[in-house]
Amino acid sequence: MRLLITNDDGIDSPFLHALTDALRAARHDLRIAAPKTEQSWIGCAKSRLRPVASAVAIRDFGCPAWMIDGTPSDCVSIALAHLLPPDEPIDAVVSGINIGRNASLGFILASGTIAGAWEGAVHGLPAIAFSQDLTAAQFEAYRTSGHRADADLQHTLDASATRAAQLVPGLVASTPARGFIVHNVNFPYPCGHDTPVHRTIPARVIVPGLFGPAADDGTHRFIFKFGEDISPPSPLTDAAALSAGFISHTVLDYTALGTNGFPS
Repeated sequence: MRLLITNDDGIDSPFLHALTDALRAARHDLRIAAPKTEQSWIGCAKSRLRPVASAVAIRDFGCPAWMIDGTPSDCVSIALAHLLPPDEPIDAVVSGINIGRNASLGFILASGTIAGAWEGAVHGLPAIAFSQDLTAAQFEAYRTSGHRADADLQHTLDASATRAAQLVPGLVASTPARGFIVHNVNFPYPCGHDTPVHRTIPARVIVPGLFGPAADDGTHRFIFKFGEDISPPSPLTDAAALSAGFISHTVLDYTALGTNGFPS
């Protein structure tokens, strides 16, 4: 399949490189359009009030690749409209692998990774978002090391990327054209080649107070919190699946929004 790849951690993210390496090894035909810099927590934002620059990526990905000075949504929209040849249609948009989970209602709508996939769905394409769960300590170690994965993390990342490449064909085939569906897949830590996949729903997580009090200069700084999970015991949620060591697969069907209790 011909796939457009994006992410929200930026084009230099090793997690993006692991995914593209696995997809190329699975003989998919790739195009990459990823942000020039990290765009986490930006959701579906588009750069309406400034021009957005695109350029051929400096790194050799072994496929056509562009870095775009904008959001994940910018990347996908610009690539589909202006960077990709019209006679080479894209079969699906794949976003990730994100550094950290994108699970629960408290985080899904804020995710730039899911937004990159959603932009593909808005264009009528099958769309998949992949994310790799990490503990807070693992994330901090990764950040302070200059974004270098240690041996244990690299082992899990390689396995997750391989599983992602295996999952893509089936997820794309199961998605109706112009279905407004995003497949949200989260990999646990650790993840292996035989880790089972479970269908899930988003956990109900309350996430208050993501900013600290004002500093002396009047500014507030972002403070990450996992929030409070108030989900019922069933059905299985994405957060619960990850805690149990499973790969979580949530089908985000945006056509179902507002239909609960609507007269048939």
